[in-house]
Amino acid sequence: MKRIISLALATGLLISSCNLPNSNAPAPHIATAATLTVEAALNAIPLASSTKSDSGVTAEATSTFSQPMASVGDVVNCRTGPGINYNRVAQILPEQPVRIIGFFPPNYWIVSTINGDCWLSGEFTTPSGDFTAVSTVPAPPTKQGGMPKAPSFTTNGWSWFCYGTGQTDVSLNWKDNASDEKGYRIYRNGELVIELPVDSTFFKESVLYPGGQGLLYKVEAFNEVGAVSASTNPMFCQ
Repeated sequence: MKRIISLALATGLLISSCNLPNSNAPAPHIATAATLTVEAALNAIPLASSTKSDSGVTAEATSTFSQPMASVGDVVNCRTGPGINYNRVAQILPEQPVRIIGFFPPNYWIVSTINGDCWLSGEFTTPSGDFTAVSTVPAPPTKQGGMPKAPSFTTNGWSWFCYGTGQTDVSLNWKDNASDEKGYRIYRNGELVIELPVDSTFFKESVLYPGGQGLLYKVEAFNEVGAVSASTNPMFCQ
């Protein structure tokens, strides 16, 4: 700052001396040289300095990007397309977030897993990160063909045993009549209990008996085209 003030004073004195009416005024070429010297000195003074780190490297502002991820609160099936009629590729676990690579409206995320890319329902998913680079993708076509043949219960297709505590043991046995199913689903009183693999023919569980309502089970064979099922009669405990 002192240097700038000194240069300014020198410039002012030089200009004043040029305007005094005496014969000792400097020659024009001397005044011009002095002015150029002052301008060169001013141009040499830096107007701003870059911020440097302790290592001496100039720091530059950079934009940040957070990888989009999907996490679930419970075990969720991840499929080859947006719906339960698509094959299951993997099961996403709560402790294993997966990378989001695409989106299918209105509510499916395409994620990358060790078993391959698959479609995860947004209903059961909590996304996080930056989605600005996530592209929207079309749904894959479903397999051409027909629905699988419906299962049929064997002679002793279902049984149950009631305990005094209200607990009920239920067993289901059915015949696998399909050759193109992708698996079986078990429903209890209209709610999905479990999804079983291809060629399954047996299921057993212990549940609390819903007093007065009874237990009604349905076994459903499914593939990409659709699903067909067989149901038990209601099971009641005394």
